Amino acid sequence: MTEHDDRCAVSATAAIRTDVPMFNRAARLRILPFAAYLAFIVIGDVLQRLGVAPDTLRWLYPAKIALVALLLALFWRQYKELSRFHLAPLHALTALATGVLVLVLWINLDAGWMVFGSPSGFDPRVDGRIDWLLVAIRIAGAALVVPVMEELFWRSFLMRWVEAPDFESVEPSQLSIKSFVITVVLFGVEHNLWLAGIVAGAAYSLLYMRHRNLWSPILAHAVTNGLLGVWVVRTGSWSYW
Repeated sequence: MTEHDDRCAVSATAAIRTDVPMFNRAARLRILPFAAYLAFIVIGDVLQRLGVAPDTLRWLYPAKIALVALLLALFWRQYKELSRFHLAPLHALTALATGVLVLVLWINLDAGWMVFGSPSGFDPRVDGRIDWLLVAIRIAGAALVVPVMEELFWRSFLMRWVEAPDFESVEPSQLSIKSFVITVVLFGVEHNLWLAGIVAGAAYSLLYMRHRNLWSPILAHAVTNGLLGVWVVRTGSWSYW
């Protein structure tokens, strides 16, 4: 690192404000869609334990995606990092390739010790026949809504918030090993396939840090989720959903 780089790093650190609340408005707007998504998972689990019919529960996913999409739309102008889609061609190709690589690893990192519990997944079949409307909603939600919601929370917010409450002043290129490890591990244990989740989290985080653009991990995440949905339907591996 040159003397100029040292001065830039010091200036960037000094620019991070410390007189802000732990969770400012920008933080809350990135937490809310993610919290809504998790709330539906909890609701579904509680209803399942109470014996609610599976045919009723399968419609929780469309409701969940609709609510998250509505929240993202309402607050979109507040997400400065998403104000416009701009990725250099090489960065876009790297993100696409990363998304495919994560998919390949995801469906292979499934040994018993790499899995939390016994995931039932999302089975769109009704009386043995696939409900294609549910499939379309599931793939669209996983590829278009979930990546935006999760990357806003994990990369844009949490990864930078670990560095400072005024997370918007933290440049992705200045993120530390501590924030990288904490975010990647938490992202991993959020999923039943915890090791695959850690690998995916590491890949998306590195894209964010190197490209300094949230659209890069969003694109990679979308490719992974979209192709996973196609693979699940073709193979009937519903537990991966």
